[in-house]
Amino acid sequence: MPDGAKPAKKDYRSEDDSYLISYTKHLERKIRALEAEKQIIESEKIRLDREVRSIKSELDRMRQPPLVTADVVDVLEDGRIIVKSTTGPQFVVKYSKSISTEDLTPGTRVALNQRTFSIVEVLPSSVDPFVQGMEVEETPDVTYADIGGLEEQINEIRETVELTLTRPELFEKVGITPPKGVLLCGPPGTGKTLLARAVAHETKATFIRVIGSELVQKFIGEGARLVREIFAMAKNKAPSIVFIDELDAVGSRRLEVATSGDREVQRTLMQLLSILDGFDARGDVRILAATNRPDILDPALLRPGRFDRIIEFPLPNEEARLQIFKIHTRKINMDKSVDFEKLVRLTEGASGADIKAIVTEAGMFAIRSEREIVCMEDFEKSIEKVMGKVDIDECYKEMFA
Repeated sequence: MPDGAKPAKKDYRSEDDSYLISYTKHLERKIRALEAEKQIIESEKIRLDREVRSIKSELDRMRQPPLVTADVVDVLEDGRIIVKSTTGPQFVVKYSKSISTEDLTPGTRVALNQRTFSIVEVLPSSVDPFVQGMEVEETPDVTYADIGGLEEQINEIRETVELTLTRPELFEKVGITPPKGVLLCGPPGTGKTLLARAVAHETKATFIRVIGSELVQKFIGEGARLVREIFAMAKNKAPSIVFIDELDAVGSRRLEVATSGDREVQRTLMQLLSILDGFDARGDVRILAATNRPDILDPALLRPGRFDRIIEFPLPNEEARLQIFKIHTRKINMDKSVDFEKLVRLTEGASGADIKAIVTEAGMFAIRSEREIVCMEDFEKSIEKVMGKVDIDECYKEMFA
């Protein structure tokens, strides 16, 4: 340092300013981190508060006293309701102001307060899970065009079922009552179920298919209860068509000497008869049934006012078989050599179901030969396979030889 020169002063002020700036930035970062953490904690608090409220409401709901189910028997003039509880006794009770009196009709299921026995809620009608699981089609996809050789039967079922659902005013103008039930009878595979589904499609009605053997139950009264619930479901889904297939399983002729099982089947039959008597012929529910054995049906089923219209389904003749072949081969890739006239001659005595099986088997023969076109030879092989008769005696001889 030169003589007489003064030492330079250190700039403490600039150092303090830089330190304050860096410390301020550090504090700002810390504040932002704390604010982010605060937002996370607040959102977590909101979630926990919502969960606490849900748990409290669940606890309050669990603390509520149980309700007693009952059925409305009658409505008194003073507004009180006669109900029959599931435990057995009947009570005269009042109902909550939130419930409309129009909903409290006889037969309605309601919930009663356990202490005051007042009606606090209207419950939906109970339907047996077996009934809910039945074959129910809102609108089947089968049309009259899918049915061949049954022009006369189609006309009859349109008069007795379709017109009553689509144009009931025609019967009112003429002044006649349409048939309540229509019985379809004929050999297996002649199109009875197919025609029932087709008329449900044309009327846009719900199709409820019931197998007669399903109504035969083990315990006393179960079959009759199923019949009641099936027709109650049909009313709720109206317009609807109830189709009872294999009616002879539950509607066979009643005998004087019968076992306990036979008597239970007869109770189910009597329930069906009473429902047929109580049905409005001009209502939105039509009743169809099918059987292969009309000769064993109980005469009470066939009297006027029940199944009073019988439509017979014969085996298809040559013209009908030709129509059925054309219907089932519409989407088939066929060779020009296929002769429908010969196929008709070879299938004498075949039903509509047999012809459908023949067309399917012909397609299978083509697939086995790795071809995309079905030829006449395939049809001949399938006819031999489907229509071939097995000699039972020869089978037994070979079996025990």
